[in-house]
Amino acid sequence: MDKTRVLALFAVIMVHVIYGLTFTFANDVLAEGYVKPYGFLVIRVVGAAILFWIFSLFTPKQHIEPKDYLTIFFASVFGLALNFLTFFKGLEFTTPIHASVIMTVVPIVVLVLSAFYLKEKISGLKIIGVLLGFSGAIVLSVYGKSSHPTDHILFGNLLIFINAVSYSIYLIIIKKLTNKYHPFTFIRWLFLFGSILVLPFGFSEFSQVEWTSFTPYIMFSVLFVVVGATFGTYLLNPIALRHLKASTVSTFLYIQPVIASVFALFMGSDSIDLVKVIAAILIFSGVYLVTKKPKLYS
Repeated sequence: MDKTRVLALFAVIMVHVIYGLTFTFANDVLAEGYVKPYGFLVIRVVGAAILFWIFSLFTPKQHIEPKDYLTIFFASVFGLALNFLTFFKGLEFTTPIHASVIMTVVPIVVLVLSAFYLKEKISGLKIIGVLLGFSGAIVLSVYGKSSHPTDHILFGNLLIFINAVSYSIYLIIIKKLTNKYHPFTFIRWLFLFGSILVLPFGFSEFSQVEWTSFTPYIMFSVLFVVVGATFGTYLLNPIALRHLKASTVSTFLYIQPVIASVFALFMGSDSIDLVKVIAAILIFSGVYLVTKKPKLYS
């Protein structure tokens, strides 16, 4: 296998392993009340923006075509602002396992968007997969329960679903940029635009953060979200997209629920029940059918 493809596959696997761990770390910070959702959002986006601009000083300089700044702006809207706003607020009301299972509809959404955006043909098998995947998300949202009385599962799951759709749109938009520029060239602008977009929503909550109250675990969790789940993943994703199709990259997302569920159970942040198992089976079946290449079209 080509070394660049191996690197791309390793990059995308690491992205979803990190994301799988992030559900629990972010949920614990929010659940304990150390940082409110939109305050955490500012920490995540602005913190990563600073890292990207610092590291970009040591990378080759590339000129960005003026028309591509608009593309980068829209990528920041869907990949950072809307994506993170709904993620943090959704995680406040739902659980790590719920959130990670719903995120597995991303490959399905990417497939549908690719059909419209890239004019790719959708087979009957993949349509069945789409229906199964959405059925699983609906089952989890409507019948899912939480052990925390303050959770509002239906509302939280809806926000996580919007987060999944937003992230899917981001993958489609960013694919063209990865073919033209080095990741640091456009990602620093992506996060600069993103910081400007999220500051009005989260500055008030950010200003209320009592940093001295952070325990070592909470500080580690915050740093993990900023450095690992933001700086790291948003650097690795373009590397993967440079050598793989957007639909291929998105299919690796089903690693997330496995990592998130095992880690959440290990940390005592969530529990497993029949509804989650049924929903997971429906969604995983949908993802399998969507990503399966029918012999008829091979």
